[in-house]
Amino acid sequence: MSSLKAHVRNGRLVLDAPTDLPEGTEVELVPVDGWEDLDEEDRRRLQEALEEAEEDVAQGRVRPAEDVIRDLRRQLR
Repeated sequence: MSSLKAHVRNGRLVLDAPTDLPEGTEVELVPVDGWEDLDEEDRRRLQEALEEAEEDVAQGRVRPAEDVIRDLRRQLR
């Protein structure tokens, strides 16, 4: 899945385009402001990581975030 773009309107986030995500899907939003500080090498590495992540999703090489968080918490114990 590609990223979603939204803007704040009247204190609410409004997507710029419709989405076909299922009702109730949780989406984590991160403001893009902080990315302006990246240098060219960091931007290149970020782009490569995003492309690799898209390929992982396309190939089904993903795990639910809840499972990952649960496993990380177990490691901290």
